Amino acid sequence: QVQLVESGGGLVQAGDSLRLSCAASDRTFNSYSMGWFRQAPGKEREFVAAIKWSDGNTYYADSAKGRFTISRDNAKNTVYLQMNSLKPEDTAVYYCAASFKIQDLAVRTSYRYWGQGTQVTVSS
Repeated sequence: QVQLVESGGGLVQAGDSLRLSCAASDRTFNSYSMGWFRQAPGKEREFVAAIKWSDGNTYYADSAKGRFTISRDNAKNTVYLQMNSLKPEDTAVYYCAASFKIQDLAVRTSYRYWGQGTQVTVSS
């Protein structure tokens, strides 16, 4: 069982930046692909970004391209989501997730383990 703990959320203004972190409990962290998803009130949980364990390739939702960057530090068992130029529509609970897969990483069901989420609120 992998435990994932997100941190770094908060209340910011439009145009600001935040860096989310997700710490994993498993020593085999480097064998998981990692993803970030978000869920706004009344909406489905949606894909934001992912990073493949095998080659470090990254993938982004269109809404995140050019503004968000996913990265990982295997020595620290941590994945990050750097979010720049935040918009009010980025307001959501952000979740990190771990997957054994290297494909279909934009799909929720590809992920085996999920964190509890961290709230990001962007005011206009």
